[in-house]
Amino acid sequence: MLSLTIPAWDIALRTAVVYLVVLVGMRLAGKREMGQMTIFDLVLLLLIANAVQNAMVGPDTSLVGGLLAALVLLMLNALVARLRLRWPRLRRAIEGSPTLLVLHGAVIEEHLRREGLDLDTLQAAFREHGIAEISKVEMAVLEIDGSISVVPTDEHTKHVRRKVRAIHHA
Repeated sequence: MLSLTIPAWDIALRTAVVYLVVLVGMRLAGKREMGQMTIFDLVLLLLIANAVQNAMVGPDTSLVGGLLAALVLLMLNALVARLRLRWPRLRRAIEGSPTLLVLHGAVIEEHLRREGLDLDTLQAAFREHGIAEISKVEMAVLEIDGSISVVPTDEHTKHVRRKVRAIHHA
């Protein structure tokens, strides 16, 4: 239970590679808030977790091997979080950049397609901001966190309450 069947460095290296591959894969999957995950997204994450478990620890089924893999994942995640704050280019590579969806009441279809959004989703965001017609939208932007910000054409802005995820102090 406590003795490793493969070297600790092997588990650490395997775990790091899996972390990086899954991170890149999730980045390529697009922008979504956790609250916007569909049941398909949840199933996919659960299956990925199950699929990569053996890739991280190999034939090792010890408690130490599992804890080592978990520790490596936590450390890598903390490292990536710090590095993305230090280097804006890395942050853009990991998080992406905002995407303009509507400008002056006109939908930018190419951007919608690229981001995997449909008009119904966009109109739902307008309604959440108290806007019934697209002609009343000056600008709509898909933010890096998956939310859609909407700026109306008039000066009346509806503020949508949203939770602050976390505040980290360096």
